[in-house]
Amino acid sequence: MATGIELGAAVRAWRERITPAEAGLPAGGDRRVPGLRREELALLVGISVDYLVRLEQGRATNPSPQVLGALARALRLPPGERELLYRLAGAVPPPSGSVPRAVPRGVQLMIDRMSDTPLAVFTAAWDTVQWNPLWAALLGDPAALDARARNLIWRYFTAEQATGSRVERDALHADAFEREMVADLRRAADRYPDDRAVRELTAALREANPRFADLWRRYEAAPNSPSRKTVVHPDLGPITLDCDVLTLDGSDLRIVLYSAEPGTRDAELLERLRHRSTVRARR
Repeated sequence: MATGIELGAAVRAWRERITPAEAGLPAGGDRRVPGLRREELALLVGISVDYLVRLEQGRATNPSPQVLGALARALRLPPGERELLYRLAGAVPPPSGSVPRAVPRGVQLMIDRMSDTPLAVFTAAWDTVQWNPLWAALLGDPAALDARARNLIWRYFTAEQATGSRVERDALHADAFEREMVADLRRAADRYPDDRAVRELTAALREANPRFADLWRRYEAAPNSPSRKTVVHPDLGPITLDCDVLTLDGSDLRIVLYSAEPGTRDAELLERLRHRSTVRARR
């Protein structure tokens, strides 16, 4: 069975990758490979060595959720590889705990180099966790908002519908945006059922906004897609930009960035805004 063979190959690769010290075991004597021996992994997982051999050879199919969970813990698998383990076994990955908020170091380095692009990082529930100065100059500084208002979905369905937004949307684009946001929040709620903040946010939105409550009851799945948005800046006026959303595998974070077509008036306005934000930051 192809799935069993792939599962076995993955388990063996992960076993040979992790060191005894990483697994909480003494290094012991000489080793032909730096990873765990089958006997050590079997002990950590609570299965027989014979079963582990059959699993790695693709002869043991349909391991129980308990065995898969123990394997993931013993092998110290990060979220993405943990999900892969379950999928290779033909099982549904169990929900995780809380919505991740930490920005990986490699991603942070990439963000720091993109100072010419309005950019912000959001959680799976659309809480703003990071932004650069150009984002703040274009769309307003999230630092001026309280914790709840830094959630994009809450801000849109409550404050922005009452006071207005810098982003212009006609009825068609507003409908698509609302469906995408509600679908994203439902995915976050399903994926992280133990996250109290997500439950409280969802309950508050259902109470505060009938439109959100209606969309929540529809159980729709609306994928994010690239779009063009017009941002009405209080000093520079309308700036039309491409908006892209990048999802980071493993951390479940989203990077939202805006860009302008080179050589256009919008690119010129964005450059002026960048220059102004740079001068302000140096003062």
